[in-house]
Amino acid sequence: MTDFELEVPPVKVYEPTGPGIHFDFKEFWSYRELLYFLTWRDIKIRYKQAALGAAWAILQPVLSMVIFSVIFGRFAKLPSDGIPYPLFSLAALLPWQLFSGALSRAGNSLVSNRNLLTKVYFPRLVIPLSAVAAGLLDFGISFLVLIVLMLYYGIQLTWNILYLPLLVLFALVTAFSIGLWLSALNVKYRDVEHAIPFLIQAWLYASPVAYSESLVPAGFLRTIYGLNPMAGVIQGFRWALLGSSRPDSLMLVSVLVVLLLLVGGLIYFQKMEESFADVV
Repeated sequence: MTDFELEVPPVKVYEPTGPGIHFDFKEFWSYRELLYFLTWRDIKIRYKQAALGAAWAILQPVLSMVIFSVIFGRFAKLPSDGIPYPLFSLAALLPWQLFSGALSRAGNSLVSNRNLLTKVYFPRLVIPLSAVAAGLLDFGISFLVLIVLMLYYGIQLTWNILYLPLLVLFALVTAFSIGLWLSALNVKYRDVEHAIPFLIQAWLYASPVAYSESLVPAGFLRTIYGLNPMAGVIQGFRWALLGSSRPDSLMLVSVLVVLLLLVGGLIYFQKMEESFADVV
């Protein structure tokens, strides 16, 4: 090789894959720094030029708690299982806002990163996963407000709090599973971007955020209700933190639903992945 010749790096060719899930964990792990970078970038962009900065992570759930307490607690007088309604609603708002924010960001993540998709190869799953993980910082900050409110009302923590990380993980996996479907669909059909806020709003009323799950009658209707994974997450949060009723067997139905959504989402995402750069 002469002084004017350059060594050409090896070229890796990515060919279409067959049906099923094809996940190279070793390759995905090699892009862990990109996952960290995209997650931190989403956090910084959210608060860039915001006068209150990270204080919004506290204001959003607190203001929602006040509104819910006035409308549903004082005016509608919905039961709160013997728990002060502000605490009852805030314990549900925290996992709900973690889930809804993660779902919204994941659903729009591929379209928001279109320039990155068309320029360089990397595992595309990194994008929706980073969008989901970006909400953990807000959750951690707002969770401190819940602890302060529990101290104010004299609610003591129990060993049930050890289940909380599993419930947080379940909420994130639920958002990630549905986000895979929405993000892939959003690349091809931009109507999905406008449908996501409506989906989240409808899902809010279908989840026991403002009301107790005990209002849902037993039988077939409660079985259908168990298909909503966030119903189990919210009930689990109230049980782990406030000592309300323990999540029942319908939680297993929610877990099964999320597993089916995750497997189906991974298959569909990888099937559509080959055309992302061309369509987006």
